[in-house]
Amino acid sequence: MSKLELLAPAQNIECAMSAINSGADAIYIGAKSFGARKNAGNSIETIKKIVDYAHLFNVKVYVTVNTIISDDELAECEKLIWELYEIKVDAIIVQDLGILNLNLPPIALHASTQCDNRTADKVNFLKEIGFRRVILARELPLDKIEKISKSTDVELEHFIHGALCVCYSGQCYMSEFIGGRSANRGECAQSCRLKYSLVNSKNEIILRDKYLLSLKDNNLSKHLDKLIKAGVVSFKIEGRLKDSNYVKNTVLYYHNLLKKYQRQGQGIIISDFEPDIYKTFNRGFVDDYLFNKKDNIYNFDTPKSIGEYLGEVISINENHLVLKTNKKVNAQDGLCYFVAGILEGCLVNKVENVKSGVKVFANKKVKLKKGDKVYRNIDFEFNKILQNSKTTRKLEVEFVVSKDSITVFDKNKNKETYFFENFEKANDTNKMKENYEKSLRKTNETPFIVSKISYSDNDLSFVPVSKLNEIRRKLLEDLQSKILSRYKVKKASLIDASKFPMENGDYRLNVHNKLAEEFYEICGCNVLEKSFEREKKKNKQYELMRMKHCLKKATLGCDSKEDLFLIDQKGVKYPLFFDCKNCEMVVLSPENK
Repeated sequence: MSKLELLAPAQNIECAMSAINSGADAIYIGAKSFGARKNAGNSIETIKKIVDYAHLFNVKVYVTVNTIISDDELAECEKLIWELYEIKVDAIIVQDLGILNLNLPPIALHASTQCDNRTADKVNFLKEIGFRRVILARELPLDKIEKISKSTDVELEHFIHGALCVCYSGQCYMSEFIGGRSANRGECAQSCRLKYSLVNSKNEIILRDKYLLSLKDNNLSKHLDKLIKAGVVSFKIEGRLKDSNYVKNTVLYYHNLLKKYQRQGQGIIISDFEPDIYKTFNRGFVDDYLFNKKDNIYNFDTPKSIGEYLGEVISINENHLVLKTNKKVNAQDGLCYFVAGILEGCLVNKVENVKSGVKVFANKKVKLKKGDKVYRNIDFEFNKILQNSKTTRKLEVEFVVSKDSITVFDKNKNKETYFFENFEKANDTNKMKENYEKSLRKTNETPFIVSKISYSDNDLSFVPVSKLNEIRRKLLEDLQSKILSRYKVKKASLIDASKFPMENGDYRLNVHNKLAEEFYEICGCNVLEKSFEREKKKNKQYELMRMKHCLKKATLGCDSKEDLFLIDQKGVKYPLFFDCKNCEMVVLSPENK
């Protein structure tokens, strides 16, 4: 890729259109099955509508086929991929390498972050077997991203915003272990967002009933230049379960930051609001992974959105509280705050501006005291602005009027011409020109906006206004069809098998079907175990999670020699292993379970 790409999530067609209109260069969306967000599926017909709209602006559409596939699903998966190819989807995002042994169309493949893409060897292997793009692990620091980039010419995609999985993607088996809901099958129950207690070998409690595996949200908005220099070409916003308000706000925010660079998408964005990422869902923002840090990455008190910081409590009584803040607070806003380490909240009934700050009348009695910090996780007015936003995307076109024709063309030299059947000179050229101007600029219901109307002849044909409107509609419809007909999806072909960077692999290869097993064996890797979902056994201890987040460092310090355990709300006890050489923590399955 010679141009950069802002890649946005889409739960459904509403989110997809919002992303495109707000400045995305590409979107990723789930089909009816085999997506890692099972509750965010879309029909082929819906995706076709999105593709047709996206391709007008040279916006790419990538579809997630990134679960591991059962043997009895392989035929259905193959059929789906062909259907996606036939509606001109630009690429599919894949985790299960068994898919490469299907009878595939020449569709581009992107290696999902679920493939656990952390090393140059792994990235190069994926490139050699035919992947056009590799989506890097969120945990990679800048220097490792740069090292990988220098070792390969495959496209690199990196997450820049949104939720952080605590475990390396594709390597999390906690949800499957606890309740049979596999993250690798699109059914993650978000076990990392639950409460746990931390204890030592004597069952002494170090932390009780806290969200010990819940991380804050990723925000690399201040480091886009560094990522570009490191070799990232696609900048991915997480959030395929988020609503269209979230999509509009985050996409426009990052679009504005990337305006100075050459981008893949085309058209102009006409926006009617100022984006603010602190006003939509966030658990507090961090950029720690990018700089090999993790001191600020967790929030043990809540896995919920806290939104934007408003200010401190100056005073409080039974009826109201006074906040020291420079932000406008509105009735129906949602406020939140911590009381003894527990997140609580209220709605605003009424607001009065006072000399010392803002007087807030809440819908209930709040347990705050002077000096407490207050956040806003629902900005009623901002949400209303987003909901009613008419932000849109337009392709600039020009009209050239001569005495016997009208031609419309865009910046890519696509053009259409309408020839008048008979030339009848207009009696009043100036009046006729006014009619042309007024009629040809009526493009609101189309993807186009008129940047210029010029006249190649001094004489103009007389054309009734109704006929002019009909001509404009016909020209723009034909131009739209021509743009789509000329859009070419880059075809891809698989390359012969390459040597896998490991000689042996266990359940963490996520081999769930016979084709995946065959593929690894062809690539020189012995598959010692099938996937965890297929072969988890009693009386065997598994790595349920491996992560950069470390509870020993966060609580007792790296030098502590204590054995530590997590205990969930049902009393199940999980041993923790600390791989200090790699600065990683591992959650192990309970012994004898």
